[in-house]
Amino acid sequence: MTLVRNVMWLFVCWAAVLLAGCAANPGAAAGPGGRAEIMTESDQTDGRRRARIRLELAANYFQQGQTNVALDELKQALTADPTFVDAHNLRGLVYMRLNDNALAEESFRRALALNPRDGDVLHNYGWLLCQQKRYSESVAMFGRAIATPQYEGQAKTLMTQGICQIGAGQAAEGERSLLQSYELDAGNPITAYHLSRALFQRGDLARAQFYIRRVNNSNLANAETLWLGIKVERALGDRQAMLQLAGQLSKRFGASREAAAYEKGAFNE
Repeated sequence: MTLVRNVMWLFVCWAAVLLAGCAANPGAAAGPGGRAEIMTESDQTDGRRRARIRLELAANYFQQGQTNVALDELKQALTADPTFVDAHNLRGLVYMRLNDNALAEESFRRALALNPRDGDVLHNYGWLLCQQKRYSESVAMFGRAIATPQYEGQAKTLMTQGICQIGAGQAAEGERSLLQSYELDAGNPITAYHLSRALFQRGDLARAQFYIRRVNNSNLANAETLWLGIKVERALGDRQAMLQLAGQLSKRFGASREAAAYEKGAFNE
């Protein structure tokens, strides 16, 4: 899986790391004053415990690419507990992978009907809307996720929002979202790549170089990041740096389309 070409599944699997997320976020119950309260083990019904076991199995199968088996486990989870938000959320992710947008949206809507302030569901629903080019709805959903108290995924949601805004032709807004995401999580190579790419496209070469060099100087570099780095260094006139990156691209990813583009001198690709 490449860093950027399959970026969708990095987003999706982020939430599908429900393997960890489900265990860490067992749901919420209404507390004093109507505020959401974290459920603990003693609060869970037998149905919820059975559903959680099925959900953890489904998350494992989902990560392994066994979507039909994952769906079967989710059916059993929701039979045991139809109110289990995390199960509806993962069901939506599975249907996203199967390119069934209608059933994915239905799943996320059901999850939000049960808990309108679940940041992970809002994030995933926003990404689904973005893929359908329903950009204004998507950004609204991301905004709700970011504003949700106790939601810990602001950095990933800002990153996803930025990519969607750029896809919608809102370059300035997208760059701002990516920069905010980077400030929260400077170690995310996807954010750094897209931020560098946005800066490169509007001619801010020095800053583009800063972000892409950080990725390419790490073990997270791949054909796409190296190719962007080559174009940035070329635009800045640093031939030595460009050739060094080109050597890496040829040696490590010689069969890639980026390596082929470099050989042809197709720097506008």
